[in-house]
This record gives sequence, C-alpha cells and structure tokens, in this order.
Amino acid sequence: MTKKQKKGLLRIGITAGLYAAGIAAEHAGWNGYVWLMVAGYVLISYDVLRKSAINIAHGEVFDENFLMSVASLGAVALGQLDEAVAVMLFYQIGEWFQSYAVSKSRKSIAALMDIRPDYANIEENGTIRQVDPEEVQPGTVIVVEPGERVPLDGVVENGDSSLDTSALTGESVPRHVHPGSEVISGCINQTGVLYVRTTRPYGQSTVAKVLELVENATDRKAPAEQFITRFARVYTPVVCGLALGLAVLPPLLFAQPWHVWIYRALTFLVISCPCALVISVPLSFFGGIGGASKAGILVKGSTYLEALADVKTMVFDKTGTITKGTFQVTDIQPADLSADRLLVLAAAAESHSSHPIAQSILEKAHKLPNQPLPAAGKVQEVAGQGVSALVDGSRVLAGNEKLMIESGIPADVLPEGSGMGTVVYVAVDGVYAGMIEISDQIKEDSRVALTLLRQYGLKKFVMLTGDNEQVARRVAGEVGIDEYHARLLPQDKVEILTHLLEQNKTAFVGDGINDAPVLAAADVGIAMGALGSDAAIEAADVVLMKDRLSQIVTAIAIAHKTLRIVRQNIFFAIAVKVLILILGALGLANMWAAVFADVGVAFLCILNAMRCLRVPVISLDRK
Repeated sequence: MTKKQKKGLLRIGITAGLYAAGIAAEHAGWNGYVWLMVAGYVLISYDVLRKSAINIAHGEVFDENFLMSVASLGAVALGQLDEAVAVMLFYQIGEWFQSYAVSKSRKSIAALMDIRPDYANIEENGTIRQVDPEEVQPGTVIVVEPGERVPLDGVVENGDSSLDTSALTGESVPRHVHPGSEVISGCINQTGVLYVRTTRPYGQSTVAKVLELVENATDRKAPAEQFITRFARVYTPVVCGLALGLAVLPPLLFAQPWHVWIYRALTFLVISCPCALVISVPLSFFGGIGGASKAGILVKGSTYLEALADVKTMVFDKTGTITKGTFQVTDIQPADLSADRLLVLAAAAESHSSHPIAQSILEKAHKLPNQPLPAAGKVQEVAGQGVSALVDGSRVLAGNEKLMIESGIPADVLPEGSGMGTVVYVAVDGVYAGMIEISDQIKEDSRVALTLLRQYGLKKFVMLTGDNEQVARRVAGEVGIDEYHARLLPQDKVEILTHLLEQNKTAFVGDGINDAPVLAAADVGIAMGALGSDAAIEAADVVLMKDRLSQIVTAIAIAHKTLRIVRQNIFFAIAVKVLILILGALGLANMWAAVFADVGVAFLCILNAMRCLRVPVISLDRK
C-alpha cells in the first residue's frame, strides 16, 4: 500500500467515525451533530471540490468531480447533511479501491521494470570497476558476480553458472550457461562468476527493448476503450442537461414543489456518474496486459489484446515455431564425390550463413577428422533458394530444387529425400554432386497447443514454409494443420497472408528471425521466443518470451478472459444505471440508491476487473 493510499484510508476512517457520531448525536437529540457532519463533509470532499473548481477554470466542466460536487452541495443546501457526507464518503471509498486495484495491476509490470541494470562490472588491473551500462561498448568483457543482474547481452567467455530468467520469461527453472552460451540482459546470475563479452550496446539490448515495450504498452487503446472515452464525453453533458430539466421543468410547468424535484435532480446526477465504465474498462485491459507480462507474454497495447480475442485464423512459420529449429544431418548421398568431400564443399559454401540448416551442415563438417574447411569466396545468397560460392576454384551451389533447376541442373537427376527432413542439393561447376538431408524435430507441445486453440474458437490453421512439399506435408499432418504452403519465398508468405486477411481476423506466429514482413502485415503479429531478435520485437504486436506454442494458448486465454470481463462490466454498469436513473426521475430511488448506482457499481466493476490479473491455468495434458 502506498503512502497516498494510507492517507486516503485514514481520511475515510476519520470521516466514517464523524458520520457515525453525527448520526448517533442526531438520534440522541443533540444539535451539535450538524458540526460533526460539516467536519466530516469538509474532510472527505475538499479534494473533489478543489479538482472540480480547477477543471471548471480550465474549461473542463463535465466530469465526475463536477457531478459529485453539484450533487453533494445541493444536498447540503437542502439540509440533507447526512446524505451529502454519505455520498462523498462512498465515492471516496470507490476511488480508494480504484487506486488500490490500479497499483495491484501494475505490480507484475513493475516487476519487469526492476530488470533495469544499475551498473556493469569491468575488470581493470585486477580490480573491478562499476560503470554505467550505457557506457559499455560492444566487444567489452564484463564480469557478472553471483546475485547480480546481467546488464548487457553477450556471450559467455569464461565461467559456468545458472541464470534466473523468471523476470523475463516467467520460467521458474534456472538456465545453465557455460563458455559459448549466449546470455541476455535482465537475467540474474545465481551461482558462479561469469565473464561475458558484450555483443550490443545497452540501447539495443534485450532489457532496453523490453522496458520500452512495457512502458508504451498502455498507449494503444482498444476499440472498447475508445468507445467508452467517446461515450463519456457525450454522456456527461447530456445527463447534466436532463438533471437541470428535471429540477426546473416540473415546478415551472406543473407547479410542483421545488425542493422535491431539485432533490430528484441531484439524485439523478449522482446516479449518472459514469465512474464504473470510465474506470473499469481501461483497468480490465491494464490488468490483462499485467497478467500477460507475468506469464512472460508482452502485449504492445490493449488494441492487440482485443484483436487477439477475435482471431479466427492462425498462420504459423514452420522452422523454429512448430519445429525446434535444431537441425541435424541425417543422410548424405553423394554422386561422384565421397560423402566427406561433398559435406566439406557444402559446409564451405554455407560458412557465411547464419541459417539453422547451414549451421547444422557446418557442425557436421567440423566433426570430420583431418578435413579442414577451405575458404569460400564470391559468396552470393539467393533468397529462399540457397547459396553460391567459389570453393577451391570451383563454383559450388548448395540449396533447394529451385536453385538447381534455375542453375541448369535437370530435375530428373535430383533424387527425392525420405520426406523426414529438408534436402540440400549440391552442384559443383554446374554438375549435380549429391544431396544432404537435414531433419528437424517437431516441438512436443505443438499438437496439443493447436487442439487447445480450437477450443478457444480458432477455425483454421495454416503453415507457411520455404521447405519442400514432403516435409511440409509430414509436419502439417503430425500437428493438425489444416492448410500448408511449401517452397515459399518471403514475399510469397506476405502474398498468401494478405489473401487470408480478407477472410478472417488473422494472426501470424513466427520465430522472429526472418519473419518481420509477415509479422507486420498480420492483424496480430506474434513473435515466439524472440527476445534476441530486433526485427521481431519491432514488427510483432505480441512477443512470447518462451519458445513454446503453449504460450500462444495462454495469450489467447488471457485475451478472451479480459474481453469477457470488459463486456460484463459494460453491460452491468449500463443496465444498473439506466434502471436507477428511471427510478430516480420517478422519485422511487433516493440518494442511497444513487450511491449504489455510482460507487457500488464502480466498486463491483473494479473487483471484477481485477480478475484479469489472474493468469488462466492451461493444462497441456488434454489431447
């Protein structure tokens, strides 16, 4: 509880005591009860009256402060001191609970904000010097002691340890790192001393990108929030006009008693206060974003949370998303060369590529005894097809069937793979030299995640891949994909996605390495396990910190729960308001009913909105 909240609670407590003493004094026949009520009213309402006066001076008349000030001062003028105090007291109780709910919903996001590093350790002449992380240049070796937060992204040069990544990913199991392991800023070093060579400046680090994303998360309003804002701007002046008409017209036109209709008009004003809608709807979305961040899911704004709940078609990249993206060479079929020579030539050609398939070929080649890789020159990467390089004076091509055919290799000399992996064909000086097959494994939770997503109303799953038809068909069949498209170039993926967007609200899920154009084009772009990818965090609307499809189910569940609570609050608040407004105009609802319609409804809606903070538990045991 904050200092301000404690003061507010104390003020509410003292006012409640003065109110109770005034009621008791009035029943005992002591005239001094009036001063107790006046003291209580001044104590509980001075800030509301002050805000109302300041807003009027700035031309901002119609808000809840104005409504509560007019209604309570009117009650005082009519001699209803007890009701004036009660109205303000319950209003302040509602405001206090709103403040408490907002601070509670900020907690999980505030936990993320704590990942900001205070310093970085640099060793100089055997001593450790602490510097600002923003001063550290890429390539600098920093020292991370046990218990300290990793300040910058880098690669471990020396040391073994376990990292607590829970603040970033929500994952409770520590991650073991050793020399060669990549580490990301924001994690906490738990055991051994680590020497880390930094790979990027602080401004481009994971922690800086995550903090920027979280800080801006509430800037993008969902359509439901925008509706409530527009509604309140029109609604408040209208009800003020109706209240004025209610107070003036019956006495003027029908000679009705003034005090009766003024009291009804004041009751009408208190009832009409739109606190429940104005407070609870944004609070629900804020709670949903906070709950998502607690689960390791960063949503860039409430507009994307609402869009996520409406998604009917989900499109997946294959490699690194549905599959693990950890490739292994499983078969080598040379033509006229030896298997080792074929592997060495292909590895040399692929030596400048960071693609997982290229890395698997390099890894296999490095394990060959006495087979050093020759240098590759004049390397040319053909997007979506493969690579061309000059190796030992020969032009080596390594890539898919399309690259071979466009380079003049007849299709009938290219053998088919087993269908269990990706085929890389190799040609030397325009002559087919052999085939290398690389297999990828499907993630354990892929099929279960898709089954659960269907239960949340998703109608269609589509997979887009640059891989061959056989591999695409096998993966799609194993995990339950409805439709797949193989042998795609990056621009082909955007074209297919554009067609799907015309049919339904569509989300695209990629690993963030080379999917930035498609992530940006989708209604909702979801980057999975992409904390290290600049393009993914920039282009995606939702960033999943864990490399698991099951997190998508959690994200969809949070979005559905948030939208359900928002709709419940809107329906409940409007229904109660309309009912008691009618009763108030007819004289069938007094100021106490008005207090319930304003503060009571707002309080119930706030409590309901706080349910958004609880992350739905997703069971992956269902098949």
